[in-house]
Amino acid sequence: MGYRVAVVGATGNVGREMLNILEEVKFPVDKMHAIASRKSIGVEVSFGEKIIKCEDVEQFDFSTVDVVLMSVSGSFSKTWAEKIGAAGPIVIDNSSAWRMDPDVPLIVPEVNPDDVAYAGKKNIIANPNCSTAQLVVALKPLHDRARIKRVVVSTYQSVSGAGKEGMDELWDQTKGVFVLGAPEPKKFPKQIAFNVIPFIGAFGDDGYTDEEAKMWNEVHKMIDPAIALTVTCVRVPVMVGHSEAVNVEFHDPIDEDEARDLLRESPGLLVIDQRNDKGYMTPKEAQGEFPVFVSRIRKDPTVENGLNMWVVADNLRKGAALNAVQIAELLHERGLLKTKAIAG
Repeated sequence: MGYRVAVVGATGNVGREMLNILEEVKFPVDKMHAIASRKSIGVEVSFGEKIIKCEDVEQFDFSTVDVVLMSVSGSFSKTWAEKIGAAGPIVIDNSSAWRMDPDVPLIVPEVNPDDVAYAGKKNIIANPNCSTAQLVVALKPLHDRARIKRVVVSTYQSVSGAGKEGMDELWDQTKGVFVLGAPEPKKFPKQIAFNVIPFIGAFGDDGYTDEEAKMWNEVHKMIDPAIALTVTCVRVPVMVGHSEAVNVEFHDPIDEDEARDLLRESPGLLVIDQRNDKGYMTPKEAQGEFPVFVSRIRKDPTVENGLNMWVVADNLRKGAALNAVQIAELLHERGLLKTKAIAG
C-alpha cells in the first residue's frame, strides 16, 4: 500500500523537482496532491505521466494525507508547518524556519538517519541549507575516522539557489551584455552575469551573512558542535549546481589516499579525482545527478593533519528536493509513516 503525499510549493523549481524525484525513485504513492498559493490554483504540474492541478493550501484538508514535502519561504513555513503537522502528516520542510528548533530534527539521511526517530515531537523534519547538505555528506565519514578540528569553506553557489527569479536574471543579463547592455539587477544586489558576488543573504553584526551562519550552525547540529567552521558564500553565474572548496584540519592523522578510499565507500558520494586536466567534477556535470561528488583531494602541508577537497552537487536535488525525498524514504523504511484510507 502506498501513501497519500502532498507537495506544497509545487509550482517552484524545488517543488517540481520533488515531484520528478518521487516518480524517479518510485516512492510508494497512492495519491499525489500538488499544493500552492491561491494565485496558482488550477496550474498544472506533472507527476510521472500524470498531469495534476494545484490545489489551494488554505482550503486543503491536510488530515487526509500521510506526508507533506514543503518548498516554501521561511515565513510561509512558520505559518503553516505546525498546523499541517498537528493535522497528522509528517512535514518535511525545505525552508530555514525550523532547522535550529530543538524539537525538530535536521536530517541528511547519509549523516544522521537515527534522528528521524524524533520527528514525532512536532511532526516536522527540517532539510538543511543546500550548501550544508552536500558539505556534511563529505565531512561525516572523515569526522568519524579522524575527528575534524576545523573547516574552512568557500562556496560557489548557482543562481538557482535564489529561485526562478535568479535564473531569469542571469539569463536576461547574459543576453543583454551582447545587445544593449545588461539590465539592472533586481534579484541580486549587483550584476551576476560575467561576475561573482561575495554576498548571499543578509549581513549580521559580525560581518558574516546569515547564509554563512546557517552552514556552521547546521554542521554543528548534525555532526558535532565542537567543529570550528568558517565560511564565505559566493554567488556565481552558474544556472544549477553548487561547488565548495573545503579545507579540513583533523585531530588525528589521515592521509589523502585513506581519505579518498574512505569517501569512495561512503553512502551518497562519488569520488572523481584524477590528476589530469579533466579528472574532476564541475557543477555542469553534476546537474541532474543524485550523488555528492568529491574531487581534488590533497594534503594541506600548512597544518599537521590537513586535507583540501572540492565538493560539487546539484543544489536542486541533493541540496533540496532529493534530500527531502530521501527523508521520506527513510520514514517509510523505518515504519514511521502511517497510511490513511483513500475515500472512494
